[in-house]
Formats: sequence, structure tokens, C-alpha cells
Amino acid sequence: QVQLVESGGGSVQAGGSLRLSCVASGRILSIDNMGWYRQAPGKQRELVATITSGGSTNYADSVKGRFTISRDNAKNTMSLQMNNLKPGDTAVYLCNAVVVATYSNPYKANYWGQGTQVTVSS
Repeated sequence: QVQLVESGGGSVQAGGSLRLSCVASGRILSIDNMGWYRQAPGKQRELVATITSGGSTNYADSVKGRFTISRDNAKNTMSLQMNNLKPGDTAVYLCNAVVVATYSNPYKANYWGQGTQVTVSS
């Protein structure tokens, strides 16, 4: 089975920075779109940033100019550089990827990581 594992979360003061990473493992043939989502307690999950296999990116308006998404296709990894963090960024950040896995036949499916907590104090 394919697994996505996030890392890099933690607690920082407002204005600080964190870098999140997502590593995909398993019988992976290729990875299409990837993205970061976040969910705060009592709130709906929201899209933070996405990146295509070709490197095209999109960002939520709330993080434009502060966050940068990137990926390394050779290593099946994705990162989210978060600068000038604000208390409103506090949430569990989730890695998402559309993966083509190699089993009996190539199998394409959407996968989610377990999430990593980001806490920004004021």
C-alpha cells in the first residue's frame, strides 16, 4: 500500500517559519497532482497549495506570498515552506497525492497522510 508521511510541524511564534515535508513510499509508478490541505478544530478542511507533476502551482489567497510549495519527483517528496506564520495558520496540515501504484495492474488512487500539527502563537 502507498503511504504518505508528513513531518516538520511544530510550535512557533507569530512571524516564524516552518518547513513541512511529505514523503510517499510504496510500489509507486508515478505521482500526479500533489497538495497541502489544513484543518483547524471546528473548521472545514481547506486547500492550502497544489502542485502538478510538471511543477505548476496554486495557492490559497490567505497564504500567497508567504508559503511556497515544491516537489522532487525523483524522490517522491513534496515540501511546503511557510514563512511569516500567523495564528490563523494553526491547523493540522495534510499531504495529499494522486498516485499510480504498481500492483497486479497499475492502480491510480488518491492518498492522504495522517497530518502534522502546526501551532502558531501570538
